[in-house]
Amino acid sequence: MLRHAIAPVRRYTKASHDVVRHSRLNSDAKVLLLYVQGLPESEATAPKPLSEHAAKLGLKGRAYQKAKQLLADCGYLHEWREQGARGRWVTEQLLTNVTLTRDEASRVREHDDLSSERPPTVGGPGERTVGDSPQTEDLGEKNLPHPPPQDRRAPDADQAAVAEEPESEPEPEPEAEPGSAPAPAPAPAPELAEAEGVLLSLRHAHRDLLLGVREARLLADAAAEWLRRGVSAPELRRALTAGLPADGVRSAVGFLRHRLIQKLPAARRQVTPTPPPEWAAAPAPARRGLVTCPGPGNEHVFRPRNDETHCLRCRTAAAFEATLQLQPLSEQWRARVQECAAGA
Repeated sequence: MLRHAIAPVRRYTKASHDVVRHSRLNSDAKVLLLYVQGLPESEATAPKPLSEHAAKLGLKGRAYQKAKQLLADCGYLHEWREQGARGRWVTEQLLTNVTLTRDEASRVREHDDLSSERPPTVGGPGERTVGDSPQTEDLGEKNLPHPPPQDRRAPDADQAAVAEEPESEPEPEPEAEPGSAPAPAPAPAPELAEAEGVLLSLRHAHRDLLLGVREARLLADAAAEWLRRGVSAPELRRALTAGLPADGVRSAVGFLRHRLIQKLPAARRQVTPTPPPEWAAAPAPARRGLVTCPGPGNEHVFRPRNDETHCLRCRTAAAFEATLQLQPLSEQWRARVQECAAGA
């Protein structure tokens, strides 16, 4: 992209980069803000609503309402709607080229300090001296450099230095090839990267805590110490943004450095959990000897667990036979069965 810019000498308006490069303001809102800030003092103090100035730029209807809403959301436009002595409602508007909170805008409105010019810190403007450069006589002499300092060492030391063998010069380090990429820088610790991200995100909580990248890197070590001591990122952000001064923060770097050092929490003790007591293993029962089973069949032995006299197979067969053994029917039942058979 090519750029050609000529600085104007008249009929121009100073615009801050914060306004021109604002990401939330659209082009209509920026043009309207710069137009009102560039008005002469006679028109700026005239009781005209913002809509009349927007109409001169061709902003009407939905376009004007959207630009007005964006200026109000970003803190450039403030409105007060009050009821006058006769019962009529009056809306007073304040448009600034810097973002102001509601309290700051109210103070500006009360003191009527709408001018952006500030008095000089010390004294008033002085007069510039006009004249040529001082005349100097040219003597025709050349300015020669100072002679090198003479070596005042003793002659014995000079002879000893000559007698010594010359030290071998260190070999030059091999130069990197022009096509090779430079060695990558060591990666930062995870705590430093997370702390730097927390510091850069403080501007979303309050506009006075806006930090640059270099300023955040200067404070990253102190903020990373909080994270090493067990403080989470949300807790660190809450500790740095809670209880801000009512009159605003003058220096974000100094304010945050003071809080990071003075409110540094104590290191959390890592409690090592005590291992559960090992349960003593129950002693294995004593192994008994083999016993001969008195059951039917061939002679066989088994190893009892308690006080059994028969093996498991014999006990199971005996229980099955006891279940299937039928009791003899009584005489009455036999008579009834015979009667039923005869009647059939």
